[in-house]
Amino acid sequence: MEITLTARHTRVPESLRKQMDEKLGRIEPLAPKAQRLEVALSHEANPRQASSSDRAELTLRGPGPVVRAEARAESLGAAFDQALDRLVERLRRAADRRKTRHGRHGDPSVRDGSVPVAEPAALPGEADPASASAADADDDDAVRVDDVAGVVRSEYPLGDSHVVIRDKVHVARPMCLDDALAEMELVGHDFFLFVDDATRCPSVVYRRHGWSYGVIRLADDLGSASRIARQLSSAAGSSAAGDEAGSGEAGDEPATLGEGAAGSR
Repeated sequence: MEITLTARHTRVPESLRKQMDEKLGRIEPLAPKAQRLEVALSHEANPRQASSSDRAELTLRGPGPVVRAEARAESLGAAFDQALDRLVERLRRAADRRKTRHGRHGDPSVRDGSVPVAEPAALPGEADPASASAADADDDDAVRVDDVAGVVRSEYPLGDSHVVIRDKVHVARPMCLDDALAEMELVGHDFFLFVDDATRCPSVVYRRHGWSYGVIRLADDLGSASRIARQLSSAAGSSAAGDEAGSGEAGDEPATLGEGAAGSR
């Protein structure tokens, strides 16, 4: 696994570098396929924020979803330790979730065909791959491709103004809402942009109060929005009915603590 360290407005002592190298060994057993770990340390010279002037951000990249954690403390070492603890905890929760959800992908009512799903529209770039390849060949010097992160970066002026736009195009596979929530938790953000695998709508899931969430989806017109809303409502109703039927069949037998129950995030 490649490890990169960047420092902003601060200097990282050699003793701290050695300590970080030793502690980062906790990650490999939990993420053996990880390709790159980015460690970013920074210092904010503000007397009013002395207790949180040092910041550490860890970003783990590999074939799966990005996992990120950050922390602030009164020293670089303390901030790094806290960020590492959070990253390890997220990796452990992700591993537990994979075990719990083994063999289940997405909403079962959609997967087994009990609820009709609209024909997916082509994602941006899917309709004409030849033209995309030609554009890449013409503008190779204008973009920076990060294969590990799955991101293509570019910068360009906004029209004739002096405003510079920093552009990022992310490679993202369509996913279900449950997977989007899981990836949002892995990066530690309050929102997550994704393409819904059932509707192919560009969507954003965001955190509300407590453990409740909201979803914003984009549709071409009001008619499409109405059809998508009815489709999702029908799928949720069918799933709930299936869960009730399954619990009813096993209702005569006493439950044993820890048996057949999966904890939620």
